[in-house]
Amino acid sequence: MIRLFILALLSCSFLTVYGVSARPNIIFIMADDLGYGDLGCYGQVKIQTPNIDALAREGMRFTQAYAGGPVCTASRSVLMTGFHNGHTPARDNVPHYDSYLESEDITVAEVLKDAGYRTGGLGKWSLGDPGTAGDATAQGFDMWFGYQNQDHAHYYFPEYLDDSESPTGRTEYPGNSKTKRVYSHDALTARALKFITESASQPFFLYAAYTVPHFSHPSEDDDRLTVPDLGLYAEKEDWSSGAKKYASMVSRLDYDVGRIVHLIDSVGLAENTLIVFTSDQGPLGTGPYEELNSNGALRGAKRSLYEGGIRVPFVVRWKGTVAEDEVSDQVITFWDMLPTLAEIGGLPVYIGSDGFSVLDAFLGKPLNKTHEYLYWDYGHMRKRYDQAVRLGDWKGIKHGVSGEIQLYDLKTDPAEESDVASGHAEVVERVRKIMNTAAVPSDRYEVGELYTGKPIWNPSW
Repeated sequence: MIRLFILALLSCSFLTVYGVSARPNIIFIMADDLGYGDLGCYGQVKIQTPNIDALAREGMRFTQAYAGGPVCTASRSVLMTGFHNGHTPARDNVPHYDSYLESEDITVAEVLKDAGYRTGGLGKWSLGDPGTAGDATAQGFDMWFGYQNQDHAHYYFPEYLDDSESPTGRTEYPGNSKTKRVYSHDALTARALKFITESASQPFFLYAAYTVPHFSHPSEDDDRLTVPDLGLYAEKEDWSSGAKKYASMVSRLDYDVGRIVHLIDSVGLAENTLIVFTSDQGPLGTGPYEELNSNGALRGAKRSLYEGGIRVPFVVRWKGTVAEDEVSDQVITFWDMLPTLAEIGGLPVYIGSDGFSVLDAFLGKPLNKTHEYLYWDYGHMRKRYDQAVRLGDWKGIKHGVSGEIQLYDLKTDPAEESDVASGHAEVVERVRKIMNTAAVPSDRYEVGELYTGKPIWNPSW
C-alpha cells in the first residue's frame, strides 16, 4: 500500500483562515473501554463526571463519532495512521507482535512533529514494544511515559512504567504490585501536567491514552487490576462491588481531565489549545456495565460491531474557536483525526488516507464531503470474523464469514433493534460488495483465507 504524505508547511493559511495567533496546542485524551453512556453529558445519571460535562458545555459534543475498531490495538492503529480497520497495520488485539507499526508507517505524532510541535504521549500505546520499529519514540513522539506493551497495561500497580526520559528507559517501582504505593493513572496524570508546563511556550501535542476504566473489577485475589479506593461510591449499598470500582475509575478520570483543563486555563492557553476527549471503544458490556447503563440506548459493547462497541463519546473544546454548548450529529471517525489534526497544525491535505479533515464539523459548519462508507471488522485469527459497514444511515453487520447480513436504519433505529434486511435487498447487496473489498489482505492476519470460507482458527495461536 502506497502511503504518501506531503510534509511541506502551508505558509500561513491556517492562521489567516481561522484567525489565531499561533498554531494551536492539541490535547487528545482517550479513555480505555469507556461507554457511550458513561458521562453525564451523554445521559449518565449514576456516575458523576462534572469536569467532562463542563468541557462539553464549553465546547461541542458529537453524537455520531466512531472509534477505529471494537478493540484496543485496532482502534489505536486507526487513530494513529488514518486508515480504517481494513487497511491499518494493526487490525486486532491478537495475535500479539513485538511491533505492529513499521518505519514506513506515518502517525499523527510524526505529522505534527514535522509541523514543529513538541509531541508527548502517555498511557497505553499498544503499537510497538520499546526498542522496536513501533516504539512510540520511533513513531514521532518526543516523549512517551506509560505502557507500550498492551498486556503490561493490565497492571494498575506496576513494577515499572516505560519512560523515554529515563536513562534506563523505565521508571521503576520495586515491590509496587504488593505495596500498591503508586497507582499508574496518578503517575500518568503527573507526567501530563509536567509535559504541558514544560511545553507551554511552544506548540505541543499531548496524546493522553489513559488506561482507566479498563478491567476495573477483577476477582478479589487478582492484584493486577484494582482501584485504590471507591471514592464517591463506597457507601452505595445497593451497588455491586464491580459497579463501585468502575464508577470510581470513571470519576477519577474525570477529576484528572479537570486538572488538565484547569492548568491550560490558568496559564492562559485556553484560546490556543484544542482539547479532545473520547474513548477507544465501548465497555465490556456485562455485569457493572449493565448495572450502570454504560452504553445508554445503544446495542452491543466492546468486541461487538453494533453501535455500542464502536460509537464513542467525543467532546471538543477550543475557546473562542469552537462554539460553546453545541451538539453535533455529523458523522466523524478516528480515521479522520490524522488529516484533521494535520490541517489544524497548518499542513496540507493528507494523500492516501481513508479519512479527511473534519475541522469544519468542529467549527459548526456542514462538512463539504462525506465518507462513501465506514468500515470495521473484528475476529482475525479467531473462530469468528465479523464485519460492519455504515452506508449513509444504513448499517450492515455480518457475523462470521458465511453469516447473513443484518441491516439497520440508524436514523430511525440507532439501538439496532429491527433488522430490515429482508425489505432492502439492493442495500444489502451494496453492503456485501463493500465487505468483500474494503479489507486489503494482510499476511499478519491471514485475511486471504477469510473470504474463502476456510477455517481461520488454529489452536496453536
